[in-house]
Amino acid sequence: MVRNLQGAHPVNTRFFQRLIKRLLQERFSKKDFDLGVYIISVREMTRLNETFLQHDGSTDVITFDYSDKAGRVERRIARRKRAEHPIVRPDFRPVPQGEIFVCAEEAAVQARRFRTSLESELVRYLVHGILHLEGYVDSYTTARRQMKHEEDRLVRRMSRLFDFTRLHCQLRAKGCQAIPTRVAGRRKAQSF
Repeated sequence: MVRNLQGAHPVNTRFFQRLIKRLLQERFSKKDFDLGVYIISVREMTRLNETFLQHDGSTDVITFDYSDKAGRVERRIARRKRAEHPIVRPDFRPVPQGEIFVCAEEAAVQARRFRTSLESELVRYLVHGILHLEGYVDSYTTARRQMKHEEDRLVRRMSRLFDFTRLHCQLRAKGCQAIPTRVAGRRKAQSF
């Protein structure tokens, strides 16, 4: 499920859903996923970051992993092994369960900074979140470098399979989620 919960940057949620499904099927070789992806505002991202991670301010992406207990035990074992050899075990592919929160406004800022498109940056954040669900960590230099390498590879792969510009919505385009706004005391659906 993909939900666009912000209004600053229109996003084609149906297209994003197709891209996510393809990426998950390639990474996990499974068809069952329990994953929510939410595109949110900087204000909401700041609240999540401060509430759940105790970090000040906003960030680009936050992933909450809700995998089963067996998966967490397996992940701890994998982490210990990665501490010695920071490579994710290729046989460790749990069914992804969790939520990925992506900040559209942070993506826009970073896209300008790195001279890329907003859409490409949104895909990058999605890939980053999925890698976390897969067991990748970015809390130390070697692991962060490995995760970044895999992230770059997957973004390039997805860019060959999908036209990222289709993530941007045109007014009244199919798949674009309406953001409710208040106009003169009554609700009005604003299409993106």
